Amino acid sequence: MKRSPSTPEQPSPSSGTSTQPHCLSQGERGFPFLRPWAVSGLRSLLLSVLLVLLGMGLGAALVGGKGVLAQTTATPPQLNLNFIAEVAQKVGPAVVRIDAERTVNVPGAFPEEFFSDPFFREFFGQVIPPLPRQRRQQGTGSGFIISPDGQIITNAHVVEGSDKVTVTLKDSRSFEGKVIGTDPVTDIAVVKIDAQNLPTVKLGRSELLEPGQWAIAIGNPLGLDNTVTAGIISALGRSSSEIRVPDKRVSFIQTDAAINPGNSGGPLLNAQGEVIGVNTAIIQGAQGLGFAIPIETAQRVAKQLIARGRVDHPYLGIRMLTLTPELKERLNQDPNSRIFVTVDRGVLIGEVVQGSPAERAGLRAGDIILSINGRPVTTADQVQQEVERMEVGSKLELEIERGGRRQKIQAVTGSFPTPKRS
Repeated sequence: MKRSPSTPEQPSPSSGTSTQPHCLSQGERGFPFLRPWAVSGLRSLLLSVLLVLLGMGLGAALVGGKGVLAQTTATPPQLNLNFIAEVAQKVGPAVVRIDAERTVNVPGAFPEEFFSDPFFREFFGQVIPPLPRQRRQQGTGSGFIISPDGQIITNAHVVEGSDKVTVTLKDSRSFEGKVIGTDPVTDIAVVKIDAQNLPTVKLGRSELLEPGQWAIAIGNPLGLDNTVTAGIISALGRSSSEIRVPDKRVSFIQTDAAINPGNSGGPLLNAQGEVIGVNTAIIQGAQGLGFAIPIETAQRVAKQLIARGRVDHPYLGIRMLTLTPELKERLNQDPNSRIFVTVDRGVLIGEVVQGSPAERAGLRAGDIILSINGRPVTTADQVQQEVERMEVGSKLELEIERGGRRQKIQAVTGSFPTPKRS
C-alpha cells in the first residue's frame, strides 16, 4: 500500500524515541541550527566585543572626547623647505648695489719740491720723473632701502669720501645717490636717492637672536648682483678687538653665511626675512667667518645721520685692560710696576687720555673700575657698552679700587673725537 506524500512519517513505537516534542531554549528557537555549546560560545564572544567597545568609548572620553579616529588621522605639521627662497623673493627688490667713485692722490717717484731746485733740474734735464698725480678709484658695495622715498643704509667705508655714488635697483633702474652722512666709528652710512614708492625691508631685533638660528645674506659680492647666501648665527657680542677692527665701537654678530667683498652694507636676515644686521667686516684669510653690525645700532646711528648728518658717541677717554688673576700676579711681582692690585676681577685703567672726561673726573692709570652706575663690570667691553648706552653729557658714577681702597668718582661723558681721514 502506497504511503501518501502528505502524511508525515510516524516514529515506530519500538524505536524507543519519545514522541513528546523537545523543549528548545530561547537561543535555539532563534537559531535552530545552534546547539547548546555553540550558544554558550556565542554569548562569550558577544560579551568580549561589548567590553572592547566599552573600553574604546572610555579611552575616547579620557583624551578629551576627540575620538580614536581623530588621533589616528592627525597629520604632523609640514616644514617649509623653501623659506630661504621666499625670503630672497620678498627682500631682494629692496637690496641695492652701490657703486662709488673717489679721487685719490698717487704720489710720484719724487716730491714736487724736489724739482724746484735748479741744480736737480739741470741734472735731470728735460727727462723729469712724473709728478704726484690723481686717479679715480672705484668700489662696489651693497645697501638696503628703509623708506619708500629712497633712504638707504650701507657701510660708511663703501661711500666715505666719494665724489659720485650710483645706486642700482634689482629692476636695473639706476639713480644718483647723495650721501646724507657717514659714521666711521660704527661703519654705518645713509644714502638718499630721488625716488618714490620703493620696496623696503622690514627691521627685526638682533637682541632676540641665539647662536644656531638661521642667517641669510643678500648683496653683490664680487660684483655679482643680488646674490643670496645662507648659514647660521655663529656667535653674538664679538668685540671690535676680537675681530681686529679696534677703531670701531660695535658688538658684532658672527655668522658663517658667506660674506665677500661687495656684500658690505647689505642686510643680514632672519628666517622671517627681517633685517637683523648690516654685513660689514671680513677677517682676511679666514674662511666661514662673516660679521654684521646689529640692526639696533645701525638704526640708532641712521636716525642721527638723517636728522643731523653726524653722530655723537659718548666718550670717557681711557685705555683699559680686563683684570684677571694672572695679570694681577704679574703686575704685583714686577719690580718695575707702579701698580699694586688687591682685587682679582675688574677693569684696569692703563692710560687716561689727556684732556678727556676721565682726566677731568680725576681717574688715574692704575685705578680698577668695579662698577658703573651700580652695575658690576668685569671686562673692558662691558665698560664700553655701559658708556655707549649713555647720551653725551650724561653722568656716570664709577666705583673704583685705588691703592687698596674703594671710592666713588663722578664723570660726565664727552663726545667721541671722530678720527680724521686723509
